[in-house]
Amino acid sequence: MDPSSDPADRATIARFVPPPALCGFLLLLGALFAGAYAVGAAVGPVAPGMHGPAVTGGSPDGEGDGDMPMNHGGGHR
Repeated sequence: MDPSSDPADRATIARFVPPPALCGFLLLLGALFAGAYAVGAAVGPVAPGMHGPAVTGGSPDGEGDGDMPMNHGGGHR
């Protein structure tokens, strides 16, 4: 046995190293999120006419695009 390797030093180092299963799980989780992001970027928006938050409609009264009324009351006229 090497006299310079103290068991207390190895225990201190082993305390700060995460278990290999945790490292594998985090690597797999990161790969899953990266793959989902790549697929989402390749597919594009989920609905026709969907824009990001920076794009606004041209209607000054705040009704969105102005081409479709937004009556969400659910009642009959």
